Amino acid sequence: MTGATPRFITADGLARLRAEYDQLFGHERPKLVEVISWAAGNGDRSENGDYIYGRKRLREIDRRLSHLARVMKAAKVVDPAAQATNAVRFGATVELADDDDARRVVTIVGDDETDAGAGRIGWSSPIARALIGAKVGDERIVHLPASEKSYEVISIYY
Repeated sequence: MTGATPRFITADGLARLRAEYDQLFGHERPKLVEVISWAAGNGDRSENGDYIYGRKRLREIDRRLSHLARVMKAAKVVDPAAQATNAVRFGATVELADDDDARRVVTIVGDDETDAGAGRIGWSSPIARALIGAKVGDERIVHLPASEKSYEVISIYY
């Protein structure tokens, strides 16, 4: 995904990815290499749980490190504070109300820093695409795989 689609990210999101990379590369991976080396010296590797699990976990860590490196290299940091604040843009935190007046707060972030539980949604998600450009008071219809849902923009802040 490094081709035509930019990998927009907030400075906080990039810092979180960098911290995860540093933790894996600087702490977890060296400890695991040490355990694997110790386990390899214990003889038969085919029935050595520490060795087998360690090698498997090392491959997982290496794959994650590779992914994080690609994401960070392709990342284009966008400063939400530099956006026009009268409409929904990348980095906006938006309070929404649905037809039943149920309120929801979402922040539009890069696809690599999404966390639905924390209200951070990727900028290419259906709801974010529907909200981009909306102003306070606008109603937007979000096309979901199973249905459509209407939201009113209550407030926007950066």
